[in-house]
Amino acid sequence: MKAIFICCNRAYNEEITDLLVSFGQRGYSAWQETQGRGSVDGEPHLGNHAWPVLNNSVITMVSDELAPRIMDALRAKDAESPDLGLRAWTWSVEDSL
Repeated sequence: MKAIFICCNRAYNEEITDLLVSFGQRGYSAWQETQGRGSVDGEPHLGNHAWPVLNNSVITMVSDELAPRIMDALRAKDAESPDLGLRAWTWSVEDSL
């Protein structure tokens, strides 16, 4: 099993959940209005007067086989609008309840 953590401009909120549903992924947890700044480039998303944009974050647990397919779809979405700063990471989940 893999965890996929997705952080992106909150303008993507519905698109990200729709993307997960399109792969048959029902479960996820989400955080609204998360702040951050990328490690390489892009503008900070801090929700203040200087940097008013904010992110949303989503985590979902998927099968090992599904994870690369979702990541490829996220890469394609990021390529469509790179200025929105979509980022995603996966890691192995050792146990679940």
